[in-house]
Amino acid sequence: MRRLFHLIIIICLLAAAWLYVEGEFENKHGASIKDEILLFINSEELSKQLHSMYASFQSFLNKLGNQVEQDNRTDDIEKPVLEQPEEHVFSVYNIEIGATKSEVEAILGGPKRVSLNEYGKSWSTYHEDYQNFINVMFDEKDVVVGLYTNQNLITSTVGIVLDSSKEEVRQQLGDPLTGIRKGLIVYQYQQDDGYDVFHLNNSYVTIFYDIHENDTVTAIQIIEEKTEKNKSDYYAVASEQLKEGFEYQLFDVTNSARVVHQLSLLTWDESVRVTAREHSLDMAKNKYFSHTNLRGQSPFDRMEEDHLVFTMAGENLAYGQNSSIFAHEGLMNSLGHRENILQTKYKYLGVGVAFNGENHPYYTENFYTK
Repeated sequence: MRRLFHLIIIICLLAAAWLYVEGEFENKHGASIKDEILLFINSEELSKQLHSMYASFQSFLNKLGNQVEQDNRTDDIEKPVLEQPEEHVFSVYNIEIGATKSEVEAILGGPKRVSLNEYGKSWSTYHEDYQNFINVMFDEKDVVVGLYTNQNLITSTVGIVLDSSKEEVRQQLGDPLTGIRKGLIVYQYQQDDGYDVFHLNNSYVTIFYDIHENDTVTAIQIIEEKTEKNKSDYYAVASEQLKEGFEYQLFDVTNSARVVHQLSLLTWDESVRVTAREHSLDMAKNKYFSHTNLRGQSPFDRMEEDHLVFTMAGENLAYGQNSSIFAHEGLMNSLGHRENILQTKYKYLGVGVAFNGENHPYYTENFYTK
């Protein structure tokens, strides 16, 4: 970084010197010497020298970027020793449905974030620089009624772990559910939509698969049966708190996924969150779903209009998923969106959510590098 600073200083001094010399030669010697200097500036010899300096400068910047990327990667945190669950088929970070909050915090400490979710409760998010990442949901009595992770924290009584195959899962757990009833409506699960839902031990267990890794287990969500049934509709009622909860939850699971793939963490950016929110709201109000808005603006146009300076940027959109967890897992199974999530050069992320009149959420993720 010091070398870059020195180079900038030298360039500024050369520019200032040229302006001074140009003025002096013009005053004292007329146009002839100035013409000779201009001839030298346009010469092949100087061109070669400048190309060489530019190549060296680019090489330095590339090395600097690689060093920063390495510096931004978090140190490895020790993994917990995982034990087989005692009362349920699955546990996450040695925590099972029915555990108490005091038992959880004896293992995990305090949460990094608490945010409203689609069940009218909150996800308490625990991690160490997004390593050993887990979401835990408590009921009014501080009993665990929900768990989620997309990291290697899963244990089971039937040998299913992260990276188990879909075939192994179905062999051990049987056929997945085809749908779930909410009120008078039965919502059908799509069998090839990247996840299976099972009813086990009075809980609904969703196993997510990575279609780009041969349909292997990439995440798990467990929701206690009563909590799921008390959710009267497939979509939660929209609110400012839920909007903010979905935004932060999508940011957190994105960083957790980057840790799994040994990438540097993204920094939350409030300015680009505004851009993302405005686009989600525009889509929800005007009933369309596209990276290009009705004024013909691309994501990059919208970012520039909001005075964001960037050298590289990308956008992910999702619509209709009833939570940020399902939105994220769907995006990871879509190649172009996955490439944005796992792009090594992105540094910042802002997430914006909006709801239409039917409480269907629109999700916009804006990634960029300054």
